[in-house]
This record gives sequence, C-alpha cells and structure tokens, in this order.
Amino acid sequence: MKKLSILIVEDGQIQREMLRDFLRKEGHTVAEAEAGERALAEVRSAYYDLLLMDYKMPGMNGLQVLQEVKKINPELDVIMMTAYGTIETAVEAMKAGAVDYVTKPIDLDELLLHINRISERRILLRENEMMRRRLQEKGVTADQIVFRSPQMEGLVNLAGRIAPSRATVLVRGESGTGKELFARLIHNLSPRAARPLIAVNCGALPETLLESELFGHERGSFTGATARRIGRFEEADGGTLFLDEIGELTPAVQIKLLRFLQEREFQRVGGNQVLHSDVRIITATNRDLEARVREGVFREDLFYRLNVVDMYIPPLRERKEDVPALIDHYLKKFAVENGKEIEGVSQEARDQLLKYDYPGNVRELINILERAVVIARETVITVADLPFGDRFSGAAETAGEGKLKESIEELEKQMILKALEEADNHQTKAAGILGISERMLRYKMKKYGLKH
Repeated sequence: MKKLSILIVEDGQIQREMLRDFLRKEGHTVAEAEAGERALAEVRSAYYDLLLMDYKMPGMNGLQVLQEVKKINPELDVIMMTAYGTIETAVEAMKAGAVDYVTKPIDLDELLLHINRISERRILLRENEMMRRRLQEKGVTADQIVFRSPQMEGLVNLAGRIAPSRATVLVRGESGTGKELFARLIHNLSPRAARPLIAVNCGALPETLLESELFGHERGSFTGATARRIGRFEEADGGTLFLDEIGELTPAVQIKLLRFLQEREFQRVGGNQVLHSDVRIITATNRDLEARVREGVFREDLFYRLNVVDMYIPPLRERKEDVPALIDHYLKKFAVENGKEIEGVSQEARDQLLKYDYPGNVRELINILERAVVIARETVITVADLPFGDRFSGAAETAGEGKLKESIEELEKQMILKALEEADNHQTKAAGILGISERMLRYKMKKYGLKH
C-alpha cells in the first residue's frame, strides 16, 4: 500500500492532533492546518496526495476551501469531515470534487478504509500512466480500449503488469466485450511488440484445417495439400499467437497445443521434423471452460496451462459507466470516417443508449453508433436514428405495454425453467437448448430470481 502525504485541515486542536498521531502510526506523512486560508497556502507551496478537511471552520468553510483547492490542483483528493452529516452536505461536497466524506465523531477504521482506497487508486493511476507512456514510446496505433469504469481500469492495469512476462493468458467474456483488444494491448506493451501478433479463430475452421492453420502441413499430407504450408506457430515466432474461441478445440488439436506449451515444440501435419517456436500464447473464450473440463470435453491439464493469468471482461450492461465514453469516442470516429459533421446526441437518444442492455456488448453499441452516423440527417443524433423503435417510447409504459412486457418476461422465465428441467439443472446444456450463451443464461436467472 502506497503511503500518502496528507494535510489535515481542522480548527479543533485535539481532533487535529488525534488524527495526526493515528495517521503517522499508519506510516503516512502528515501536516496540519488550523484554517482554510492556511490550507490553501500549504497546497500552493507543497505536494499532498490527500486533504482531510473539516466542513465547518471559522473563516472559509470546507466547501469554499475545496473549490479553491481544485483550482490549484484538480488531481488532489479530498475527504470531507463533518458533524453535520446531512445528505445535502455530502452531495455539495461530492459535486465540488470531494472523493468521499466521513461524519464526526470519526470512526478511525472507517477513515482508514477510505484512505486505503485512495492509495490503491493512486497506484493504479500511476501504473496506467506509465503504461500509456510505454505505448507512446513504442508508437502503438492499435485500437483504443475506451472506458471509465473501475472494472476496466483494473483490467487495463493488469494487462500492463503481465505484458513483460511470457505467461499464457486466458481472456474470458461474452462475445463483443473486446477480448482481442486486450490481447493486442498485452502484446503491444510486451517486449514482443516489434514481432507479429497473429489471431486465429478456432471455432471458424474444421479440425483438419485448424490443425494445418496452426501447425502447418507437408506436401501430400492430405487431399489438396499440394505444397508445404507454414503454420501460425512458425509465422508468430518471437511474437504472440492469439487463439480465440479456444473452447472449440477438438481433442487432437488440444493434445498438440498441450505438447507445445509443455515442450515448446510441434510438428507440421504429415511431417516428422520437430520444430520449435518462441511464441507467447493468449487465448480467449465465451464458454465456461471449467464446465467443459467437468464434461470431459476439454483437457484439464491444458486448461491449467492456458489459465496462468485469468482475465474476465464484464459485459457492457455490468459497466454502464463506460457507455457515455464509448458514445463520445465512436461518434467522433465515425463522423470523421464518413465525412459528416456530428455535434452530439439528443438527450432523448442518449437516454435510450444508456438504458439499453446491449446483449451484443461493445460490438453492438459500435454498430448502433456507426449506423446512426451514416443515416443521420441532422448534426445531432436523434431517437429516429437509433434502431430501438418504440422500445423506449414515453417516460412510462401504458398499461397495455406493461402487460405485454410482463407476459414476455413470464414466457422467457418459463422457457428457462423448462430448459433447466430438461438439462437436469446443467446450465451449459440448458443454454444450448435455449440457443444463448451460458453467461446470458446466468444473467437471466439472476434477473428472474431463479436458483443456480
């Protein structure tokens, strides 16, 4: 945990000294100010990570000091202390830029939790800034990962920490969440960035062609093999091989991949020569691999070899904070690409975009925004430019619409229950019966309060 430089702004001497002694025992560097004017002078002359500030003080109150502090250093964190713990006070402080507030008498354990969260966030921000600099130094122009949510910030930070290693990475998440973008981010931050990153969709090819695609083949090894072919493992030598939909590998290909991970060697299809390649493996799946291991469909030893680092990318509906940033980024991108002047989104259209759950995740949102830019007649995207139809019409549903929605949800619930019954409560099989992903099934079960 990073130790912070903290300024306590408190007019009560006993309270100030108690906090000072406590925080110093925790290892933090602590200074004191008995009034707002003194605190502003300290902020101008010295560096602090955190202000722990009383709300009610003689002269300038805490809110006034907070507003001035943010003008001096917008990145300085402030926790407001108040004996007047009203909702109005807290809202005022948070609007002005406080990261948190605590009420008097101060619960020291609670205060320490707040401070530790700030310390962790500062470490994360510093590491992410270092990672961005590394990308700039490498001249990377890969697609951006656009986000605001703490979940994605943590994942981007993790990508930066694991990139210098050669550890295998398993990226999980529903279709459209951006698994390949994370694979590219890891590659671009790694010492392998100057070498190729080669992506293979393991679910798009039949077994014979996939084996040849990955490992190559010798002439005459099968019908149509009229010449030797170099596989992706050889092409990616020194770089990274990204294997998407890894859960679709057949047993024969699983064995060859396991051998490579264990021995770093392989053979072309129809060949006897043992070949070696210095390749880092990153895999991705939207399947529940643990369930497939239990079913005997996926090798357990291979699973553990692939799952040295596990990254789970949450669906967009679980990180709605990212939607506004994605809207703004891709509207600008598609406006430039299509030579159109788009100033923004109407409030009603933005409301619809924020309310939608995006079963297709970021990929679906990008598609919606590109379509909206292409068909927009005005410089502002409106509801008419979105593909939602009457789904969000009006502030409230009419009685008939409400009944229709309830009927559809009840039908969906009954279909899920029936599929679970047919599958003996086996979620993977039930998802297959319903034609949806297992993660979507779990989401629906949670939505309807169905037992796992």
